[in-house]
This record gives sequence, structure tokens and C-alpha cells, in this order.
Amino acid sequence: MKIKFYSPTIKRKEMDAVLTAMVEGKIGPGEHTKFLLQAVREKIHFDHCLALRSPVLALNLALKSLGLEKNQGVVISALSPLYYKKVIEDLGLIPIYCDVLPSTVSLTSETVEKALSNISKDLKPGCIILHHVLGYLSDGEGLKDLGLPIIEDWSQSYGSASTEIPVESSGLFTMIGLEERDMLTSGGGALLYSMGNNVIEQNLPPEYGLPDMNAALALVQFKEFSKNISKRREIAHLYTQSALRTRHKMFVFQGEYNNYSFPLILEKGLKDVKTYARKKDIALESAFENTLIGCGVIAPEICPIAYSLSLRTVIFPLYPRLGMTDAGKVAKLIQTLP
Repeated sequence: MKIKFYSPTIKRKEMDAVLTAMVEGKIGPGEHTKFLLQAVREKIHFDHCLALRSPVLALNLALKSLGLEKNQGVVISALSPLYYKKVIEDLGLIPIYCDVLPSTVSLTSETVEKALSNISKDLKPGCIILHHVLGYLSDGEGLKDLGLPIIEDWSQSYGSASTEIPVESSGLFTMIGLEERDMLTSGGGALLYSMGNNVIEQNLPPEYGLPDMNAALALVQFKEFSKNISKRREIAHLYTQSALRTRHKMFVFQGEYNNYSFPLILEKGLKDVKTYARKKDIALESAFENTLIGCGVIAPEICPIAYSLSLRTVIFPLYPRLGMTDAGKVAKLIQTLP
């Protein structure tokens, strides 16, 4: 039986919660959304928070809240999600594409400064959107020294903690996507929160809000998170032991990684590895095929490191519903990669 690349972490508790919301007739935003925000507040000590229908809405509202002028620049990683570009440009802003550090796949003050040195003098940068690629934390505190406001995206990094970087958000506004392949899911949606005086627009039409069915699912996801992350770490440990026996490289992480994924930087390209995995009935994916650089939006010469990584980085099945027998098969595949 083929091992699927991905399966959402939806178990009986999530199903029961959604069914209860449906039986109660709680379809649109309502009480379950309020319960979700109360539960999240206990884990993330925010002052203001919205539960929204999509990360697109969350990013749009965060950028508007910064009060940027038309044609200002927004610094983003070349490995950011594709929708970033559309949201930025729809607001009359201009994306400034930034390369990453090859060992950590992250933005640094140095990579941002290099990107800013190559833009037109007429293009004034207004903010940074800090997407923690594949759950690997960027140095948000170091980026704050550049003097630009930060919108931080924890969609893939929720649960990661570093010995050097504070767990608290470095952003004026912080997003947590709740889409199917985010670290937590509500089947679609996002949280947008802030601290102190950084107020998010509150008087939004109900069509912007996260429906109760989705909120019920997300509430269980937050409550079950510690169990799910423990299973991820168990699988990742198995994979790591195999990867250390190969010539392929892993990204560096100092601290406690949430194991959003298990990527390997291949010595060569992806083609032979994908063919080999297919013969073993194991599905793999390119790590960055749905990113800005992976979709061909950015010219390779602008962000050469991100482009090279997009050609050589593969990710393996890693999700809590993956049984240890199948995880063992994936580990064996990793150890014998061409």
C-alpha cells in the first residue's frame, strides 16, 4: 500500500467537535469561535485577536493596519507562500524579494540588507513579512534592529522554540494560518493577533470571521497539540538517524524544532530520488514547489540560494497519523537514497 505524503491530523475528537457544532446549527461565526479565542489566549498572551476565514484576509488586514503608503516596499523571503505577492500587489505595495541563509533556510539582517541594497533608491521599504519557512525560526529580534515593522507568520512554526531566539513574536502583528497543511488546521482559516497598542480592525462583517464548524475543529487541534508534536518528534528522530548515514544534508536548528516537516538537501537534483521513492510506493514532494521561487515568480539570479534549494530540497511524509511501521519504511528509504 502506498504511503501518502500527507494526511491531516483529524481524529475522532476533531470529528465529534465539528459534528456537535453542526448539530447545534453553529455554522457561521459564533460561540465556538469565542471558545477558540479564549483557549488560544491561554497559550498565546495577546491583547487583540481575530479568527478569520483565511490567511489571505489576515495578511491583508495586517498590512492595512501598518498604514503603509502606496508603492512602498514589503520585504519577503523568496521561499514565502505564493499568495503573499498577490496580497501585497493588490494593496498597491511592491514586494522586495530576499534570499535566505542556506544552512537555516531563514531570513537574517544580512540577507535583508543585501536585498535592500539592490533596490531602486525610489523604492522605500515599509515592512518585513517574516515567514518561518518549514517551521525553521528566523532571527526576528535581529531583524527588528533594521527599524522596519514586522508581520510574523507562524503558520508552519507554531511549537518551535529556540535557545537563542525568544518564543514571543517579534512582529507588530502575528498570523497563524489554519489551512490544511499548516501546523494547526481548522480546515481553512487564520488567527491574526497583536500586543499592546497595535490594534487590529475589529468591526468586520461576519463574512470575514471563522465559521463555528472550523473553530470547533481548531479548538481541538490546540488542545491536542502537545500529543501531536510528540508523535512528530518521534518520527523525526527515526528519520534523523537514517539521514545521518547519507551524504545528504539537513537544515540547522538550534533549539526545539516542531518538526513541521522533514526536509533533506540533496547532493543532486530531485528527479532520481522521486523515481526511487515511487518504486518503493512512498510519496515525496519538493519542499518549495509552492513558494514564490518554486513557482517561477522570481528570477533565479535575484535569490540564487533560494533557487538552488528549491531544486534540491525534498520533504518526506511526516504527520501524526503516520504509523511507526510506515515511518520505518520511510526511514529505510532515506538511508538508501541515491
